[in-house]
Amino acid sequence: MKRGNWKIRIFIGLAIVAFAFFQKWNNTEVNPYTGRSQHITMNSEQEIAIGLQSAPEIAQQYGGLYPDERLQKFVKQVGNKLVNNSIAKDTPYNYDFHLLADDQTINAFALPGGQCFITYALFSQLNEAQLAGVLGHEIGHVIGRHSAERIADSEMWQTATMGATVGAGDLGSIVGSIGQNTLLKNGRGDELESDELGVLFMINSGYNPYEMIKVMEILKAAGGPNRQPEFQSTHPDPENRIEKIKEAIKKHESQQ
Repeated sequence: MKRGNWKIRIFIGLAIVAFAFFQKWNNTEVNPYTGRSQHITMNSEQEIAIGLQSAPEIAQQYGGLYPDERLQKFVKQVGNKLVNNSIAKDTPYNYDFHLLADDQTINAFALPGGQCFITYALFSQLNEAQLAGVLGHEIGHVIGRHSAERIADSEMWQTATMGATVGAGDLGSIVGSIGQNTLLKNGRGDELESDELGVLFMINSGYNPYEMIKVMEILKAAGGPNRQPEFQSTHPDPENRIEKIKEAIKKHESQQ
């Protein structure tokens, strides 16, 4: 009887794992703006809704919006210039750009669907071209559908881990670890893809793309000597990003 139960558990576990990977491949599509094949389980309208719903709460975590309307308008002008001179204008997303009040945390990020944020701590260290590089990078995350892709991948690995746990107990932790490492690697790939798109958007908008390298130097300095090693972070090391950015600049400038 126990042996029979063991066989049933293995069968159910394998069925759950198979279902997880079937869902992944069944929900794979080619991103029309990057040409990359992705595992996505939501549409653009859902991405926009998630971003709009999350934006107020996220902003409050950084002290709300910076109170100077002139600077808010400047950030929006630079962001909109990038959108209007790139493939971003052809996407279904609702882009909006926000300057956050936090003057201690150096950060910028994008929510699904087009809501882009930069903290005053980072903004205050940038010139206009460097700001364009940061915002172009964040637009790249939106166009690349990176949040939606990571959500779908996370769901897939959670299901696979559950199946492995049902079928073979401790094997679930091994599958979960593989999933975490995969998501970490994919997250670093997202950053490099967004860097390249940011470079392209800068060039198309008339900004000097080499200013993106200076942004990386600012981020590196902000990390200090105790910065996390690359393999422990979702962001590639700034030095490695600089090399990739240089490659992207040569590639896209040659195509102009």
